[in-house]
Amino acid sequence: MTARVRTTLAAACAVALSAALAAPAVAAPAVHGHDATDRALRAAVADGVPGVTATARTDRRTWSRTAGVGDLRTGEPRSERDRYRVGSITKTFVATVLLQLEAEGRLSLDDTVGRWLPAVVEGHGHDGDRITLRRLLNHTSGVYDYTSDEGFVRDHFGRDGFAEHRYDTLTPRQLVAIATAHEPAFAPGARWEYSNTNYVLAGMVIEEATGRPYAEEVRRRIVGPLKLRATSLPGTRTGLPQPSSRAYSKLGGTATDPTYDVTRLNPSMAGSAGEMISDSADLNRFYTALFRGGLLPAEQLAEMTTTVPALPGASYGLGLIRRDLDCGVTVWGHAGGIHGSSSEAVTTRDGRHALALNFNGDWSGDSQAVIEAEFCGD
Repeated sequence: MTARVRTTLAAACAVALSAALAAPAVAAPAVHGHDATDRALRAAVADGVPGVTATARTDRRTWSRTAGVGDLRTGEPRSERDRYRVGSITKTFVATVLLQLEAEGRLSLDDTVGRWLPAVVEGHGHDGDRITLRRLLNHTSGVYDYTSDEGFVRDHFGRDGFAEHRYDTLTPRQLVAIATAHEPAFAPGARWEYSNTNYVLAGMVIEEATGRPYAEEVRRRIVGPLKLRATSLPGTRTGLPQPSSRAYSKLGGTATDPTYDVTRLNPSMAGSAGEMISDSADLNRFYTALFRGGLLPAEQLAEMTTTVPALPGASYGLGLIRRDLDCGVTVWGHAGGIHGSSSEAVTTRDGRHALALNFNGDWSGDSQAVIEAEFCGD
């Protein structure tokens, strides 16, 4: 399935999810090649993506490739070292921190949201005392997704609204207030439905449990120890650190509409649901470390990989998507979409084979084909 225009952060990940129902597998470095992956990257550019960058890691061997351009004005190519907005891949980092706090006995995933954030999730049928932290992390809470709100979509994803509001600062409580102005999508635990509000709330719980902002905890517990030098949590900073490419969007239009440079924006609109910046090598290092037990005890990693049904071919754990590929390989990771940026990061359960990639356009390209090529191709 080809990923199309992302009209909301939720749609971005939902489309990337369904377009990513293919994922990585275990492959022996001695016999596995990347020719099919290279062809899939070039096909994405032919489909309209301005430029792509990807890095695969098999045990200790690394392969990187780029195609297309990073700047439509100058024609400068993309770099394998490009830093880019990773969108909802942020969620795996947030879930990891909450699971670390559980392992330390500082909270339980069976705690209610109301215990940690009293009177925050209420109104129009929302009740934080009925929602556990686990239901936030696996998207079974029923809390309305703020990125589906008509006003939010108009102000942040349409051409005119984005031009006016791209530098606005939004606080987590403001984002939650947008969500709770609507009725819940369903009763807690009744089913699965992706909601960015869940992870805004998860970030708020981290701050309540530690006394420090969630971003500081991610840096202290993950980014620093793993030496993820290209990874940052920008807060309200609008630019991308170098090296990086430009990011492009149709802003709700079709593939034939004008292309807009959306590189600079205030990522507080995504917050702990999707604000992070990273590069492909750092993402591979993170997911490899996670699945090799470098970040969580076995009990918490088992919790993280306990899934509920999500989309066809995929199930959702705690900040993790499990995808079963047509060739029989199973991979774990996350998709991420935000203005002008569509990303994937996946690995096999043993951490031996990982892939991370980014498209610097949000209206075309088939990330599933790249993943299938890497883990099932020649």
